Amino acid sequence: MNCNHAAATFLSLSLPPPSSVLFPKSPSAILGPNQILLPRNARLGLRLRLRASNGDSNVQAANWSKWIPEGSFAADKVFRLIAGATASPIGQFVASPTTFLHSIDPRVKLVWLLALVVLPARSHIIMRFALVVYLTLLSIWALPRNAWTDQLGRVYLLSGLLFITSGLGSDGAPALVQLRTPPPAMMGLPNLPVSLTGYAYTIMKLGPLTFTRKGLSVASTIACLTFTVFQSASLCLTTTSPEQLAFALRWFMLPLKYIGVSVSEIVLTLLLSLRFISLVFDEVRNIALGIVSRRLNWKQLTVMETIDIFFNYFRRIFKNIFSHAEQISQAMIVRGFKGDCGTHKIYFLSESSFGMVDIICLLCLTLLIGAALLSEYYLV
Repeated sequence: MNCNHAAATFLSLSLPPPSSVLFPKSPSAILGPNQILLPRNARLGLRLRLRASNGDSNVQAANWSKWIPEGSFAADKVFRLIAGATASPIGQFVASPTTFLHSIDPRVKLVWLLALVVLPARSHIIMRFALVVYLTLLSIWALPRNAWTDQLGRVYLLSGLLFITSGLGSDGAPALVQLRTPPPAMMGLPNLPVSLTGYAYTIMKLGPLTFTRKGLSVASTIACLTFTVFQSASLCLTTTSPEQLAFALRWFMLPLKYIGVSVSEIVLTLLLSLRFISLVFDEVRNIALGIVSRRLNWKQLTVMETIDIFFNYFRRIFKNIFSHAEQISQAMIVRGFKGDCGTHKIYFLSESSFGMVDIICLLCLTLLIGAALLSEYYLV
């Protein structure tokens, strides 16, 4: 086939009428211009049509080219989204504005964090949503506006999706089974009376799916637990420096030292990990901003070229992260670290002090735990 002409060459594939296939009068009755006759041993006569282009931009593209995504999957929007998502601090210490959460002892914060992880699974549904509202108001009060808007938006979106899928999936599509016992009417027994209190197991029906009380309980537990875990951890990391968290963890783990647990190694690993989080987000954001600032014409790139840019992006991220890790290890060696965490002293910038604010926080936590436990018995 000659594809050098401005016009395209056609090779068609279609089925002619059965009569012309079985009893063709002449080859011209089946074949037309730019068509090929298949071998005679074929069961059906077929017409093939192939459309090709000579690469000229003025030639109309083939029909299947409409399904090829233009703009390489909107790569520019993806990089802009990555740069914007990592702009706000995620799991990083924010020193200002200073709130009362910054002055609370880190050991009290860890106790609160553990309680907020356990309480949603052991409390009433009203207490679960009350914890969500409490953490939301606390985040709005303690965090800067650009921080809590992004954090709450992402966590609420994830919790909402989990609530919908868990509520409709746990008991929403009941199994099609037949009861093994006959109905009461066949056994001469009266039917069960309708509930006088208006109780209904099914809350809402959405076509074949149903939202039941069991689904509501499971969905509220999963969604509230997800929200409290993520948001409470974010609050703790945002209002507590890595050194204070390492000091609090070391204080709680000191008794394990007598049974052979390397507490110093665990604390040093935690301290380096918390320091490394900010470096990872900075690298992800800076490389994405570098690609966006070059203002690439994504429409002129093919799909493979766009994929190659994404591969180079991830390769550059890991290369820079490993480079930072190497620099940190060299800096530790220069400062006298020889690999033995037991002999290497970790200097905490400030020793935490236990004051009246911490006592009040512990009393509030005790009241919260008592209310959550009593809610299971009195809120039915």
